[in-house]
Amino acid sequence: MTKTTVMKDGVSTDRPEPPAEASRSVGGSRAFAVMLLLTGAAGLLAAWVITIDKFKLLEAKVEGKTFTPGCSLNPVVSCGSVMESKQAAAFGFPNPMLGLVAYGIVICVGMSLLGRARFPRWYWLTFNAGTLFGVGFCTWLQFQSLYRINALCLWCSLAWVATIIMFWYVTSFNVRNGFIPAPKWLRSFFGEFTWVVPVLHIGIIGMLVLTRWWEFWTS
Repeated sequence: MTKTTVMKDGVSTDRPEPPAEASRSVGGSRAFAVMLLLTGAAGLLAAWVITIDKFKLLEAKVEGKTFTPGCSLNPVVSCGSVMESKQAAAFGFPNPMLGLVAYGIVICVGMSLLGRARFPRWYWLTFNAGTLFGVGFCTWLQFQSLYRINALCLWCSLAWVATIIMFWYVTSFNVRNGFIPAPKWLRSFFGEFTWVVPVLHIGIIGMLVLTRWWEFWTS
């Protein structure tokens, strides 16, 4: 850490300068911005469709009718079962409403980067924290879906995939730019093979889904 000399009331004092990583602003590449736009749009689409179907489901209940979402294909792929579960409103309101806001923010960040915007370290770490919350919440929903609700929602699955890709690429961005302390080998790995981590993450979830209903898929 370097020091700068500051004159105050005629007396020189040494004041440490903030670390370079804390003071500099960084923008993302066009590919990174497009990735945020695509994953944000995919998540927003999923949240929008689920929200509309949720309203239709509630309206049908009030009228004493039955509404079956278009993505309810069989006993396993059953969006209606997921929407009517208590886990679908983990915070007291339908989960997709949270997605409408969160994925909208991601799209805004992607658009800003396409416009050559640059953001400081605290901004990127806050954004990373948001994606960490998103992937953690999706992991909880995945467990609930597979082992408690015993049904899958295709639109939810789209949101899961988008959030996983988003989280790992934002984390990689922060590691490579020195915003998150990491050894040199990890920086090099993320610089060349970021795509490997989300592929493995999604692949593990796919295997869990496959084995959870193996008899159904193979019958």
